[in-house]
Amino acid sequence: MRFSRDSIAGFVCLALSLWLLYLSQGLPRNPLVPIGPDFYPRVVLVIMAVLSALLIASDLISGWRAPRETPLPDARPQEPRNYRLVGATFAVFAGYVLLLPLLGFRVATFVFVAALQVVLEKPQDWRRWTVVVAAALVTVVVTYLAFDVYLSVLLPRGRWTGF
Repeated sequence: MRFSRDSIAGFVCLALSLWLLYLSQGLPRNPLVPIGPDFYPRVVLVIMAVLSALLIASDLISGWRAPRETPLPDARPQEPRNYRLVGATFAVFAGYVLLLPLLGFRVATFVFVAALQVVLEKPQDWRRWTVVVAAALVTVVVTYLAFDVYLSVLLPRGRWTGF
């Protein structure tokens, strides 16, 4: 039985998630708070473990059904790699990291989400620009409400903006 790249990636992710789940047992607990700092990482790690196991199972099942030695005749050619887009994405993320302490979470995240959307696919008309602004605004508002208001996690304040 040969393992494909999917199975290998699944095994690596499964092992990583199980190891991190084991390490999360040592996180300190606060008896005054019903949901401690270990809850959300554990949820994410359990989901990661389940999806990794499903990836392994689907790859093994598809390997038993059909051999992978011959490519399909109607397979699409691979698209050329777009290194310029990868570099631009990293540049936008680096700008976000640099602007976060200066502008604060809300402003920097709005700029980051909007800029990343424009880099990935430049809007051609005013409707698409409206979608870019709305998506950035919704992202900031939902994240702020979830973390700052609901979970009482202090988000970074900007030195230039004060919020």
